[in-house]
Amino acid sequence: MRVGVLTGGGDCPGLNAVIRAVVRKGVGVHGLDFVGYRDGWKGPLEGLTMQLGVPQVRGILPRGGTILGSSRTNPFKIDGGVERIKDNLASDGVDALIAIGGEDTLGVATKLADLGVSVVGVPKTIDNDLSGTDFTFGFDTAVNIASEAIDRLHTTAESHHRVLVVEVMGRHAGWIALHSGMSGGANVVLIPEQAFDIEQVCDLVKKRFETQYAPIIVVAEGAVPREAKEGENGMTLLNQETDAFGHVRLGGIGDRLASEIEHRTGAEARAVVLGHVQRGGTPTAFDRWLATRFGLHAVDAVAEHDFGKMVALRGADIVRVPLLEGTGELKLVSPAEYAEAEVFFG
Repeated sequence: MRVGVLTGGGDCPGLNAVIRAVVRKGVGVHGLDFVGYRDGWKGPLEGLTMQLGVPQVRGILPRGGTILGSSRTNPFKIDGGVERIKDNLASDGVDALIAIGGEDTLGVATKLADLGVSVVGVPKTIDNDLSGTDFTFGFDTAVNIASEAIDRLHTTAESHHRVLVVEVMGRHAGWIALHSGMSGGANVVLIPEQAFDIEQVCDLVKKRFETQYAPIIVVAEGAVPREAKEGENGMTLLNQETDAFGHVRLGGIGDRLASEIEHRTGAEARAVVLGHVQRGGTPTAFDRWLATRFGLHAVDAVAEHDFGKMVALRGADIVRVPLLEGTGELKLVSPAEYAEAEVFFG
């Protein structure tokens, strides 16, 4: 049996750990043969392959990124894209496909599974917003990176008596902001799920200065002010361009918020945008562990011909759920979870 492996969407710490586990167990236990598809769905779409065996996965466990490359290619937006994928899989002698990715990559996998392609999904996103699984790998690394940055920013904020606004990733879900803000001791955390009142934020800033400490505000890139005009989503955009999955490029909420705070309070405010550093570099031990377990169970699903499924973490167990369960809706921060962080605001 020959199995194709691809990684799609944004790169993420732990991708190589999944690839390594899939190949090591697939070859050593199940006697499978593998082919790597380059650059996400662009690989099977254009027939871009690379050799993928035990020699190719040696030493990649601690490496960030993905040895297979990635892209945001959407075959359903290309004329004849699905037929080309099916034809290339057949010509490559590929019997099944393991797709490692987030909402968009697994959304394509779900549609292909419905069209008869034998596919198993592995959930990946630093945003931790895929339903069906308690955690996705890459999230822990992103939170640790953001938390360390917040720790460092506390000292410069205190030294200069200024407000520091830390912008982290999170288009629709505020998990990174919530976890890093709480673990880093932020004074305000703003997330996409809860529209914020700029006046209330400024009041919290003033309250913090009254205690002789400088405020740290953590804001997810998709956070929206209540003052956004009716009929608009209110998100701060870099430009109006969209990718193959219809997503606009977010960015700038940190600068926008810092400018408003400075204007309304008179306190000096600066924005720090962590950006892609959150998903670069070596994965944490937790992400290596979780990614490895996902890979081991994904290749078991392939060997057992249990297709149309996604591996997921439930408690301490790795289970299989229908692909649609993982991609049908986003997992968002609940009001109760956000309320826990609000205790520390101000």
